[in-house]
Amino acid sequence: MRKELEESYGYLFEKELIDEIVEVGSMHEASRGETIIEHGQNLRSMPLILEGAIKISRKDNDGDELALYYLERGDSCTMTMSCCMGNRRSVVKALAETDVKYISVPIGKMKEWMKKYPTWMAFVFQSYDSRFNELLEAIDSLAFTNMGDRVFKYLKDQVIIRKSTVLDISHQDIAYDLHTSRVVISRLLKSLENEGLIELGRNKIMVIEF
Repeated sequence: MRKELEESYGYLFEKELIDEIVEVGSMHEASRGETIIEHGQNLRSMPLILEGAIKISRKDNDGDELALYYLERGDSCTMTMSCCMGNRRSVVKALAETDVKYISVPIGKMKEWMKKYPTWMAFVFQSYDSRFNELLEAIDSLAFTNMGDRVFKYLKDQVIIRKSTVLDISHQDIAYDLHTSRVVISRLLKSLENEGLIELGRNKIMVIEF
């Protein structure tokens, strides 16, 4: 655990904090598609990502989900932090977008470290700032960007997350993440293919222009 923790967070945290994370943290792995945190779940810990990517989404009153942002190595979920610090149930869902490895940190230690380690406080505030900016981008995208551009941006983001230009993702998966219908997504993907930006296969999409 220590080696992976130092590789992912050693440039952020002092040795003493790393020591404490190793002492109280627990290592976990999740396979792609596995739910890590469910909406409404009581939270007892927060994750520090060592490997892979986690999708954070929000559920509306009809049960539909909208992808908010993604977490990768060196990240943590600020919404999970907020719920933990306020002793509230989770307001988001965390799903393994790829195979994931992470360390769970107990709630009690989070509050203690805010006073004890300046680097932890800086990490928490930097995480809030990064996620806030990503949420603003998501709002701007919903309000000002046409759906075709949103779909293409989504595909390019997936290339970065999965580190491959060939995406094994279905039209329905994209529709869920962008909060629209499969029919709309299929039409827009065909349009992107006609423009030479992507190439469609069976449950696979190759992003050509990146």
